Amino acid sequence: MLLAVISIITFLGTANAAPSLLEFDPFNASYSLPQSDPNILVREAKITADRAGYLYGPSLLGNASFFPTGILGKARAAADVAVFTKNATFITKSISKEAQPVVQAVTAVRIPFLLARRAMILIRAKAGGLKDLSSYEMLYRDQWQRSNPNGVAPGYFSNYTQDLFFSMERLSIGPFTTRRLHPTDDALPFQVDEVTVKKITGKSLGDLHQSGRLFFADHSYQAKYVTQPGRFAAACSAYFYLCPSTNDFLPLAIKTNVGNNLTYTPLDTADDWLLAKMMFNNNDYFFGQIFHLANSHAVAEIVYLAALRTLSAKHPVRAFLDRVMYQAYAIRPVGTQVLFNPGGFFDQGSAVDHNAVFDFVGQFYPTLAGLFRSNYFTKSLTDRGLLGCSYGPPLKHFPFAEDAGAIVTSLRKFLSTYVYSYYPTQDLLTGDKEVQNWIKEANTAAEVLDFPSAPLDHRSTLIDILTQIAYLSGVNHHTLNSNAPSMLSGTLPFHPAGIYRPIPTSKGVQDLVSYLPNLNQSLNQITLTLRFNRPTLPEEHGELVDMFSSPTFLKGQGTPVQQAVRKFRAEMEAIGEKVESRNFDEKGLSQGMPFVWKVLDPRRIPFFLCV
Repeated sequence: MLLAVISIITFLGTANAAPSLLEFDPFNASYSLPQSDPNILVREAKITADRAGYLYGPSLLGNASFFPTGILGKARAAADVAVFTKNATFITKSISKEAQPVVQAVTAVRIPFLLARRAMILIRAKAGGLKDLSSYEMLYRDQWQRSNPNGVAPGYFSNYTQDLFFSMERLSIGPFTTRRLHPTDDALPFQVDEVTVKKITGKSLGDLHQSGRLFFADHSYQAKYVTQPGRFAAACSAYFYLCPSTNDFLPLAIKTNVGNNLTYTPLDTADDWLLAKMMFNNNDYFFGQIFHLANSHAVAEIVYLAALRTLSAKHPVRAFLDRVMYQAYAIRPVGTQVLFNPGGFFDQGSAVDHNAVFDFVGQFYPTLAGLFRSNYFTKSLTDRGLLGCSYGPPLKHFPFAEDAGAIVTSLRKFLSTYVYSYYPTQDLLTGDKEVQNWIKEANTAAEVLDFPSAPLDHRSTLIDILTQIAYLSGVNHHTLNSNAPSMLSGTLPFHPAGIYRPIPTSKGVQDLVSYLPNLNQSLNQITLTLRFNRPTLPEEHGELVDMFSSPTFLKGQGTPVQQAVRKFRAEMEAIGEKVESRNFDEKGLSQGMPFVWKVLDPRRIPFFLCV
């Protein structure tokens, strides 16, 4: 069970020492546009050297974007891995130290004693285990305090069986799979018994569809993935709907798309319906973890690689990218070595093996995850009918849009100031041959998908590009990764990485726990999710609140930019205080959910692509 911990310690111990985040200093001068640089020949010679040293190499971890090669590219990747190694040391050692007490807690017998005031205490003996759903709380309660100081989301263990809990996860921890079905452009993906639908919603499936109240999430593509011995997975599709009377966002039906292709609804037995939701979450957890790899990492990395080949280190756009893309080229090499390798961490806990990862990336990078403009924050949500929908009622609550939207708004304000400070007139942008070469490079040799076309004629387009890079690295990534899995999206028993009995061919499940991971399997999943955490970020000033506060970044900036940095930091602090203060209201809800979601606290998440 502790093999994963030992393996990563062994791997990380082989890397060379590297400077900390605070010591990492790629800047050596004030920033300037090429047309105002008095040493333009020296500047151009350095760019020529960079083009020779940073080359496009094969993609790592599936057929996604190119990965740096060449003398400088290889050196940069090695340096990033070294920095990653140092940053990961604390969490790796913490997991190793904290795993054994969890084993001891779970393997103790819990003997209930009823006290005079009807309070239940637990007396621990020996030979316990994960015997029922409530036992899984022992894997977390009072555990992992160094590895996961933020803990599990309040309300999780008491409320995860609620339908509203399950449905609102689609609008918070997993906001990239669900779309509203258009009344005329979209056909109904599958049918559900009309009597059942009316009992649940008071309307027919067609009525929900035509009124813009029907939503769909689809993981049927996962049916082609081969499961590992002793592990199983469905390939669920699901309907959600806006309740006609309350406007609550609720689940309607889940279809397995494997075996006998059963369709489950809230009218099934409690255990059947709960298992269906767990099977969907298993599919959705796989989607989220691999989508984040193909979406945030692969996209931001290739845009940056094009910049390393075309922009001087003295260019303000390069300065921004150098800061935001801190240790960016560590993740795919480390993932190749210890995460998605045969028998690696992923294989140890997932229903499918690493080959499914490569398959997913090959399918979704060119069609969805790798598209640059299509994944702009507002555009993506609008295109899927989740924001500003003209053919259905608005969502009553949308926590991801609320939290991420506030951060993206601040990012865009800062970057507007940043761009206009260096380009007070449009002609300075059109006359900047370096930034124009960057845009051309991204569209040609770098093969960035759906990137703004060359030439770059508008400052607003440059602001869009930089905002998207900051969003991918500082918001999008951490919605799915970083502390999100250990706080909620990867927590047991509701979000299993694998199912451990064959997917039912008929309804009437009798032993729900038998479908879930045992102690060893649970620890494999938990320790992997914990490995994405970075509890020491505040000491390193690596949080999103400090995205632009580095002295090395600020020393080359003018007064307007420095003022904008202070304003950005203040806004992030305010957002963080709001997130931290969240609790349940009088209805037992937070942001309309029966759990408290605090993932996107700018003071608790990195500003960079940390894992």
